[in-house]
Amino acid sequence: MAENWGSTDGIVRFPSGALVRGRGLRHPLPSGPVPSFAVYLLGRQPPPTEWEARWLPWPDFRLPKDRRQARTVLEEALARARNERVEIACGGGRGRTGTALACMAVLDGVPADQAVAFVRRNYHHRAVETPWQRRFVRRFGDA
Repeated sequence: MAENWGSTDGIVRFPSGALVRGRGLRHPLPSGPVPSFAVYLLGRQPPPTEWEARWLPWPDFRLPKDRRQARTVLEEALARARNERVEIACGGGRGRTGTALACMAVLDGVPADQAVAFVRRNYHHRAVETPWQRRFVRRFGDA
């Protein structure tokens, strides 16, 4: 199981028990332990971090530029979340982050048609902001 994050703010527990912190990069880094691995969902490359991170090009209110890369990176993040502190983040922490967390829920066994509701219940009630993000999650289960 992943090390304790120290706070439950923004932490999603997937059915397998894997823990992932979602957050918005426009907000200060939460107190407590830093991630050991992070995925940043941004239109531009993020600044360097002390921890290992992947940049997944993903413009605000849109979908990832490369859907195959998105699946690969999110699969890696979920696998690492079983033993490491993993963070998924975009600018505001709701749309892209919520969409990525919903896709990770699908990878972890949540039915694709229930993944958005799962993330809204367990992360933020307004996660996954656009109709095309919701459709992306539903289709993520088919790929």
